[in-house]
Amino acid sequence: MNHQAKSLDATRPVPWRSRLLRYSALFGPGIMVMLADTDVGSVVTAAQSGVEWRYQMILPQLILIPMLFVIQEMTVRLGIFTGKGHGELIRERFGRGWAWLSVSTLFLSVVGALITEFSGIAGVGSLIGLPPWISVSIATLALIAIGVSGRYQRVEWIGIALGSLELAFFVTAIMAHPALPQVAHGLITMPVSNPRYVFLLAANVGAVIMPWMIFYQQGAIIDKRWDQSHIKAARWDTGIGSIITQLLMIAVVLTTAATLGHENLGSLQSIVQIANALTGVMGTTAGRLIFGAGILGAGFVAALVASIAGSWGIGEAFGIKHSLNHKFREAPAFYVIYTLAHVLGAIMVIASIDLVQLTIDVEVMNAMLLPIVLGFLLLLEARVLPPAHRMHGGYRLMVWTLSGIVMAFGLYMIAAFL
Repeated sequence: MNHQAKSLDATRPVPWRSRLLRYSALFGPGIMVMLADTDVGSVVTAAQSGVEWRYQMILPQLILIPMLFVIQEMTVRLGIFTGKGHGELIRERFGRGWAWLSVSTLFLSVVGALITEFSGIAGVGSLIGLPPWISVSIATLALIAIGVSGRYQRVEWIGIALGSLELAFFVTAIMAHPALPQVAHGLITMPVSNPRYVFLLAANVGAVIMPWMIFYQQGAIIDKRWDQSHIKAARWDTGIGSIITQLLMIAVVLTTAATLGHENLGSLQSIVQIANALTGVMGTTAGRLIFGAGILGAGFVAALVASIAGSWGIGEAFGIKHSLNHKFREAPAFYVIYTLAHVLGAIMVIASIDLVQLTIDVEVMNAMLLPIVLGFLLLLEARVLPPAHRMHGGYRLMVWTLSGIVMAFGLYMIAAFL
């Protein structure tokens, strides 16, 4: 009788909710970090690209997909096959000094990222009549509450749900009615002989591949408790996320190229400026409500991911408890760091410090950090992983070449700003 019951259970259809939960458990870190990748700063960069170069910045976004994937895939293997976070591996392999230097600079870049995200959230708030101190305070309290909930999976689900608001950019791209012949021409045109185009190209590389992404995805794999049996799912997760984030960037480029590309707007400085310009061309619904929803999602998920990455990195470097699966009383230092990052970013935005100059400083800092982080990532991949799971042959040469190109753009940004 028991055997018959088991047979009936085996053939009984699995409820769709159970299947959804099962599949969702196999995805998450890659999708979440890639949604955060299209943050407020990235949206402004993509919008500026569309305004200045219209459809000629679409091809670079497509080229960045494999570059983004191969870099983040290295963090996947490091997390799964070592069971340790990025900062912890640097500390064990290269010493505490290098680990502290790496994560200290990382924390500064995280605070800078939070300034950018909170500025975007404040901009969305102003579109509906909320002063910055209210919108930023609400966002700060919400983000702190999400982070200290004591369960990684809950944080991930909330983050992905908030980040899904970025799908609004696809709606604005469709409503902008881009001219397909011009889009096709832009896909085969890259005026790399123009210094301004190269500068914006470097800015797009910096906007797509950010140092805190590496710390986050490797730490998320640890907190999600993935092991070697999850390597295939983790790669799919990263690959799908890489495509989604770049399609979102292209959607923003299409939106501004089709509507504002003929306007003489100069340099875009804020979300409010972009939204107001779009409103004048596309109307209130598309310019303020839909585009604003995308910005809100981008700001929230990026603030969540960047702050967690910084807290994980510091926890790993200093050897303190640093898991989102811990309650506050179990890892107080980790949650204090997480909270402090949000508070610092919020205070700077509410105090109305020169945010334009701060954003420039953050971009320079990220450019300086990117070669360091990628250098450590490549060295760790080559030395820490078991030989069977390291890169070999042509694939290794390709990844090192692509990483070298990314680092070169980072150095270019430093020289350009100086």
